[in-house]
Amino acid sequence: MKVLIDLHYFPNLEYFTILAHCDTVYIEKFETFQKQSFRNRCFIKTAQKVDRLSVPVVGANKGKPMRKIKVNQNDNWAVKHWRSILSAYGRSPYYEYYEEAIKTTLLSEEESLFELNISLLKCVIKLLGLRTKVEITNTYKKEPEDEIVDLRNKVTATDSSTFVNEISYIQVFGDTFDRNLSILDLLFCEGPNAINILKSQNSQLIHH
Repeated sequence: MKVLIDLHYFPNLEYFTILAHCDTVYIEKFETFQKQSFRNRCFIKTAQKVDRLSVPVVGANKGKPMRKIKVNQNDNWAVKHWRSILSAYGRSPYYEYYEEAIKTTLLSEEESLFELNISLLKCVIKLLGLRTKVEITNTYKKEPEDEIVDLRNKVTATDSSTFVNEISYIQVFGDTFDRNLSILDLLFCEGPNAINILKSQNSQLIHH
């Protein structure tokens, strides 16, 4: 299966459930950036609450292409995000196995949001052991080719997704399972088993 999808920052479980069932994912490079979206934010579970991490961007004016959105490096945001990730998952079972790869990629000081997100996406795909091939679009098409499932702007839920039969797992904090968090939560908590969970889940977006 092939899908066309927008690019997110440390995408959630719904997003990776889709990728786990695909042979090839086409990343939309020529879309318009959307504020208040997953393109520059994700959610992790801390001791106190589900916390939002947002990448600061500059020049995010209405109608500006995603590929031209620059990351604001002035406020040391990446270090702050890493400290939050460490606080949330430093005691998780598999933190030490993935720490270095994720930290190095996150702190790479990519200038554009697109390059940051694509680097993180490829990093996590490799850590998960997914064989999904990542391709980047070279033009914008309102309607993709017939064999490609168009999922642009479909993954938008911030908590309980209505599209995935999510399997619960043991999280670091709390007795209540928080659904559809960033892939970081599943990866650090389940390690090598994360890929099995993703493949065991189904998404209504690709299984009609």
